[in-house]
Amino acid sequence: MSPQRYRIGLIGEHIATSLSPMIHSAEAKAQGLDDFHYDLIDLAGHLDAEDQLGPIIHQQAAGDFTGFNVTHPHKQHVIAHLDGLSNTARKLGAVNNIIHTAAGWIGHNTDHSGFLAGLHNMLPADAPRHTAVLFGAGGAGAAVASALLDYGVQRLYVVDPQPVQRDGLYSQLVDILSEGVELHTGEPNMAQAWVPTADAVVNATPIGMEHLPGTPFALQLLNSRQWVADVIYRPVETQLLNHAQSLGCHTVNGTAMLVEQAADTFELQTGLTANRERMRAGLQHALAA
Repeated sequence: MSPQRYRIGLIGEHIATSLSPMIHSAEAKAQGLDDFHYDLIDLAGHLDAEDQLGPIIHQQAAGDFTGFNVTHPHKQHVIAHLDGLSNTARKLGAVNNIIHTAAGWIGHNTDHSGFLAGLHNMLPADAPRHTAVLFGAGGAGAAVASALLDYGVQRLYVVDPQPVQRDGLYSQLVDILSEGVELHTGEPNMAQAWVPTADAVVNATPIGMEHLPGTPFALQLLNSRQWVADVIYRPVETQLLNHAQSLGCHTVNGTAMLVEQAADTFELQTGLTANRERMRAGLQHALAA
């Protein structure tokens, strides 16, 4: 057994049903970490949630916690309270993993690598990827957009109702686009023009979660030649994915990203190599139960 002590906190809202504690704790036990704890810090209903992020990290929890995960809607808000960022987190302007180091609290982003690995694991090698429409330009959307570009998407359309989110994502990515790659952003009413002709459609908004049911666009815009991905994993099969499957589309559910980003996070937090197959099997067992 390892004498090292770990205490990780997940900061977010409406996270009572999160499976992250189970995934991380099970892998820690399998790795022989006998003093590993993973706690939920749910800020739902707190009107001053953004203001609480700093005290949670630097004051209330700094003495006990060795690291944090961050989820919706604070992946961008939390940056103001950190002492430094990894290159990926800085590029994307979003953080989902925080580690305490000699230099202070350092933010990382494993959503990018997690989503990209999920695409490679669940889609055919010849999946079309010239054009994709992404819904959501927030913290998760930034990571997913970058992953889609790394996956080989040549024309990426990003839909978000908030101009600040759209403009922020565009400014983060436009200067690092490969030659010939296009990035466009627009309001939700652009879905009608963009979705039907796309090779891929991805949801990186919270719409479809258990506490926010629905879809980010009209489902009749989809067609059978597309593949569809969703970052949501509770429920595993969202209304969007259920409809896409009924059309015969290849789909990627949120568990693919969850396991891969959790494994990357576990490795950053502990310095140990995660057993991804074991983590994937544990998640499937939990979902089946």
